[in-house]
Amino acid sequence: MAFFNSAVDVLQTLVVALGAGLGIWGVINLMEGYGNDNPGAKGAGTTLLIALVSTAIGCVIGFAVGIVQTIPVDKKRDGIGKRLLLGLVKVILKAYVEIFRGTPMIVQAVFIYFGLSQMCNIQLGMWQAAFLVVSINTGAYMAESVRGGIISVDPGQMEGAKAIGMTHVQAMLKVILPQAFRNIIPQIGNNFIINIKDTSVLSVISIVDLFFVHKSVAGALYTYFESATIVMCIYLTMTLVSSRLLALWERKLDGDDNYELVDVMDIGNQMRVSGRGRA
Repeated sequence: MAFFNSAVDVLQTLVVALGAGLGIWGVINLMEGYGNDNPGAKGAGTTLLIALVSTAIGCVIGFAVGIVQTIPVDKKRDGIGKRLLLGLVKVILKAYVEIFRGTPMIVQAVFIYFGLSQMCNIQLGMWQAAFLVVSINTGAYMAESVRGGIISVDPGQMEGAKAIGMTHVQAMLKVILPQAFRNIIPQIGNNFIINIKDTSVLSVISIVDLFFVHKSVAGALYTYFESATIVMCIYLTMTLVSSRLLALWERKLDGDDNYELVDVMDIGNQMRVSGRGRA
């Protein structure tokens, strides 16, 4: 059993090293413009770049929307204007979440890239549209995760914070969100992995990602099986590496498994002895 666990650890390390090297190689090719003779690396770099940046932006959007959705309304203290304004904002944010969670990303990409140009005369480049689509889609999913994370914190935490004089904003920043963030981390990782795979739909607006490269190579050389196999391996490597790194991050945040118990009486005795020595 020990040998098996050791072999699994070695294999995971190799996968992480291979995926990290592949990702760095692809990003360098993309950023420095060396991808023309290596479309596979360029496609992998594009996929990672869009997924990483859009997940970060989506998390910011999701946290903002989730926090606003959990703002309490006090009918006795809050005026009618504040209640109406907050209610209207919550309705708009709820509609945003439902629309972007309930429609396919490929349809959103077509709507934003082609539809806005035709109906509203808003011209977006394909890169701008790609980052916008994935970011707001991620934000819609993250908003519900953040709202759930905040709700999962014991209500007594907020009551205790307000009892010592904290405002709602101070309590959220210093008490609630640090606890909720730990519960949200797995969903952040899931969204990043989903974005790595879902960037494949952006080929509909001509983003040269990994799936676009597969279609181009398979269409030109009629090597559908070989090309698809290679692309699947690259996607799998990127997702495995991401999962492994996120697991390490979670483990680091959890801290040590074992803690030394502190004897309060012993500490008191040491303090008394120290006080006598100074006297």
